[in-house]
Parts: sequence; structure tokens; C-alpha cells
Amino acid sequence: MKQAQTLSQADQKRALAYCNTRRHSLRDRTILQFSILAGLRAKEIAALRIGDVYDASGQVRDQFTLHRSQTKGHHARTVYVSAKLKRVLDQYRTQVADQDQNDPLFQTQQRTAFSANTMCQLFLNIYKACGLNNASSHSGRRTFITRLAEQGVNVRLLAELAGHRHISTTQRYIDVNPAQLARAVELV
Repeated sequence: MKQAQTLSQADQKRALAYCNTRRHSLRDRTILQFSILAGLRAKEIAALRIGDVYDASGQVRDQFTLHRSQTKGHHARTVYVSAKLKRVLDQYRTQVADQDQNDPLFQTQQRTAFSANTMCQLFLNIYKACGLNNASSHSGRRTFITRLAEQGVNVRLLAELAGHRHISTTQRYIDVNPAQLARAVELV
């Protein structure tokens, strides 16, 4: 099976700029950023509830737990919220401020929760519309893992952040490119 495209900074900017032209631009930008900045799968993003991400006073949590039912492997895990993602979620708070903590964080145009499939379709539609034909709902996740690996984050930590039980799974997500190889040999 062909792997999803890892997104360059330019690709990310293009996708986010395209989201600005859409009817639900803030929602769509926030969904993309969740994928890129936290490495969540489409299924996990679709399963998020307002109370997972925001506390009772509406503040963005520093971390939250994805419950077994929300993950692919049915293993709970902690998601750490970076400063960048916090800023994105601070902006998104206006969209969910008057809703119940148990409501879906992201809703479709029909005001229902996304399914894993409809979330995947949203990603595909956005990426295809802005010319990223090899990108998919997994592109943000691959980008998240690859970027952290480029910064020297240990593969064991990457596996934990990604919710992988085996580091061999995580290693398949990491893109290697000539620039990385050239930097690596300079470390000797």
C-alpha cells in the first residue's frame, strides 16, 4: 500500500489557505492542524468531544486522554497539546463555547459528529482541491512523526506520541530525504 504524502511547509500553507475559502474554514483549519500538530488519526479526530480538549471553564487542556473507543488499536493514550496547537484551539473555542462538554468537537454541515470515513473524505477533498493528490488523512500524522524525527526525537518517544505499540510501526512513518542524510553525516 502506498504511503500518504508527507507535507512540506509549503504544502501545509497551501492546504490551510485553501481552507480559508471554505464555508467552515475555522473548523477545517483546526482539523488539519490537529492532524499535523498532534499526529492524530482521522478516526481519533472524529471521535473527539469538546470536554476532551477544553476544561469546564473553556480553557484548552495541556494534555488529554484518548479513550480506548477513540483509538485505532483500542488502547487509551495521552495526547500532549503543543503551544502552537493551543493557539489554534483558542481560536476554535468560539465555535463550541455554547455547547455541551459531551458534544462532538467537530460537526458536519448537518450538525452531527463526523464518522471516521467522513473525516477521511474531508481530508481527501481538501488536499485534492489544492493539488496535493498524494495526500490523505494520514499525511498530517506522517508529517508530525517525520518532523519530530528530524528534530532528533527518539523513536521510542515517537511511538508513544503516535500511539504505536511497536517502534517498527513508527519507523515506517518517518520519511528520509537527501537533506537529512547530508545533515547526518556532518554530525561525525
